[in-house]
Amino acid sequence: MAYTNQRIAYGNTLVELGKENPDVVVLDADLAGSTTGKMFEQAFPERHYEMGIAEANMTSVAAGMAQTGLIPFTNSFAVFAAGRAYDQIRQTISIGRLNVKIVGSSAGLSDFGDGSTHQSVEDIAYMRAIPGMVVICPADANETVEATKALAKYHGPAYLRLNRNDYENVTPEGKPFEIGVPTMLRDGGDVVIFATGYMVGLSLAAAKELEGELSVRVVNVSTIKPLNSQKIAQLAEGCRGVVTAEEHSVIGGLGSAIAEVLRRSGKPIEFVGIEDTFGCSGHNYAEVLQYHGLTVEHIVQAVRSIARQG
Repeated sequence: MAYTNQRIAYGNTLVELGKENPDVVVLDADLAGSTTGKMFEQAFPERHYEMGIAEANMTSVAAGMAQTGLIPFTNSFAVFAAGRAYDQIRQTISIGRLNVKIVGSSAGLSDFGDGSTHQSVEDIAYMRAIPGMVVICPADANETVEATKALAKYHGPAYLRLNRNDYENVTPEGKPFEIGVPTMLRDGGDVVIFATGYMVGLSLAAAKELEGELSVRVVNVSTIKPLNSQKIAQLAEGCRGVVTAEEHSVIGGLGSAIAEVLRRSGKPIEFVGIEDTFGCSGHNYAEVLQYHGLTVEHIVQAVRSIARQG
């Protein structure tokens, strides 16, 4: 079944995983309705744990569960799942390489109504910096389904970043997810856009808008870490320059990761992302994205700028 919302896709996939594997357990921090952990609770009440507004404690409990052979998925808004529990994630889960999946819901600016306190604009940066942590940011609901399945099979700490809102899929339904593998969704020879999450769809729209003017390659980088350096370098070959697009700070996110890989290539790189600022509230998602420069038009401008430099 195709979904158009990453949270709904994730919740239903958790239920399916629960049917297949009795070791899968789910923990929520007073947000089960929003994270869709509620779906798992309804199907498997004895394997769902409501931990209250206490992400640090939830994370420590998940670590203990992992040591008994269970596969815990912890759920909260991304800003709390990754930020409030950072010390427990680092000290308890990651140093011990425990098999815990941390799921950050309503990531980026997608919780447009609640403003900066509930918007995670820096979570990729500090999760990516933790040694051994896998960081996944799916492009859409289809990829969320397959990424969740892949993380359930993967043994080790991982962070899954999910958007709050409905939007159209840009990846095929049912395609198995390979951790660490970027995927070219559109070929082109002038400029390559490396995009992640919601920005993948906007990057494809930007490439289409530039048809006849510039030939644009679009790559979905749904695994931020581990980043396949050799594959990234290959995907940048033949292009005049690089644009990165992410719903995250330009400091420490996808742009930084791509720049680290291509630092000796000599190719110009332009970042489309959130400047050194917190998020803000708005009447709708599009309004907040526009304010922070995360639109098709901003990607088009970045591509044109890179083409001139190259």
